[in-house]
Amino acid sequence: MVDLTTEYLGLKLAHPLVPSASPLGKNLDSARKLEDAGAAAIVLPSLFEEKIEAELQQMSRFFYGQAIGHGEADSFHPVPDHVLTYQEQYLEHLRQIKSALTIPVIASLNGTSLGGWIEYGVALQQAGADALELNIYHLAANAHEDSIAVENRYLDILRELKSQVSIPLTLKLSPHFSSPIHFARRLQDVGADGIAIFNRFYQPDIDLETLQVVPRLELSTAQEALLRIRWTALLYGRVNMSLAVTGGFHETADVIKALLAGADVVHLCSVLLEKGIERLSEMHTELLGWLQEHEYQSIGQLKGSVSQQHAIDPSLYERANYVQVLDSYSSAPGVLR
Repeated sequence: MVDLTTEYLGLKLAHPLVPSASPLGKNLDSARKLEDAGAAAIVLPSLFEEKIEAELQQMSRFFYGQAIGHGEADSFHPVPDHVLTYQEQYLEHLRQIKSALTIPVIASLNGTSLGGWIEYGVALQQAGADALELNIYHLAANAHEDSIAVENRYLDILRELKSQVSIPLTLKLSPHFSSPIHFARRLQDVGADGIAIFNRFYQPDIDLETLQVVPRLELSTAQEALLRIRWTALLYGRVNMSLAVTGGFHETADVIKALLAGADVVHLCSVLLEKGIERLSEMHTELLGWLQEHEYQSIGQLKGSVSQQHAIDPSLYERANYVQVLDSYSSAPGVLR
């Protein structure tokens, strides 16, 4: 029998397929369905500091500031004894998920201030999270902030939070760092238990009729998986942290490639939203079948065997791949060159 178990953030998982942060984690019923479909763990959607602060401002305006300058208005919106806030709802949902499921539950936090990262990170641990994913969604658009300052932002958050919580911490990185392996080692030195490769920055669009900048939500495509696989292969063996890949894993073949490159787990999101929760069970069956067909005894035997350190031609993970790809191009039939 093939041993599919893997270790991620110090947690022993039944296999490497882990649903990542998505709308499926917002609902207790769908979370139960994910476990029933075989999820090895679940990452909840992020708790956003911005939403907490916006709610506080709104409450202050409509409940506590309504009578400023108009004393007779203080009873228009009576202040309730207790309002179930967004933060309280999230923490209660986390507690319910932990109580209902037997698999590990990883909370996700997206903060905007150092104090917020600490306060809400501690709250998530107290609510029962088995681990915490730091979703540091920072776009380095400040012309006066150099690359060291950008990296230090991540390191400061990790360092301070690590001193306040005891559960494992993993950081969801963007693909835009100039030296990802060096930065990953800096994160490891500060105490990161893992990294997730890579965060997807949703790109704003321009409405040509109104000339407004508008948000646009696009689910991942399978092509995006290759970037994650490549950097996992480069990182494997060079850092002593858990490695997760996230973004673009729609096919079991790409899951297997990520494991060969060195991933401990593969996060799934868009594929489950597009094809349904049952696709998780199908991918598990396909993964097991491929391992049996190729006579692997365990995930451990497979993992990292085609990383850069173990690849037949390690140079293909670097510049040699670029040259060979360009040389391999040929025109489509019927197109003149």
